[in-house]
Amino acid sequence: MNAPASTSMPRALAPEHRSTLLKTAREVSFPEGARLFEEGGRADRFWIIRGGVVDLHLRVPGRRPAVIESLGHDELLGWSWLFGPHAWRLGARAVTPVRAWEFDAEPVRGQFRDDPAFGLAVALWAGEVVAHRLHAARTRLLDLYGPYGSGADDDEA
Repeated sequence: MNAPASTSMPRALAPEHRSTLLKTAREVSFPEGARLFEEGGRADRFWIIRGGVVDLHLRVPGRRPAVIESLGHDELLGWSWLFGPHAWRLGARAVTPVRAWEFDAEPVRGQFRDDPAFGLAVALWAGEVVAHRLHAARTRLLDLYGPYGSGADDDEA
């Protein structure tokens, strides 16, 4: 739950784009321990977390899945619905009871055609989330399996 401000929905989307997106939302909840999706499964929806914590994990051959990041309030859960082949790149599990807004991917992608500015805003937001999660995955995997850890304090090019 250390995501930069630009990945939280209220800071990433302008009020009119938040309003457009939330028109298609439905409230859902998941009990502690629920698996929301599995790596490789069909990505046909996404969520914005309203309360609780969800862990993202990555399968590592011969080892237990590695927790990449923990997500919380106002964070986007799931971006694979936006990019083909629409298969989950990670898995997700509720660490605590979770409340969220759930969105079906197809209607949201349809809104992109009707409102290109909305589509661009959501795509840029998702791109920021993907970039952040890629960095988190790299850092976490190096911490777990690298000979000297992530080198997080080192300067990056």
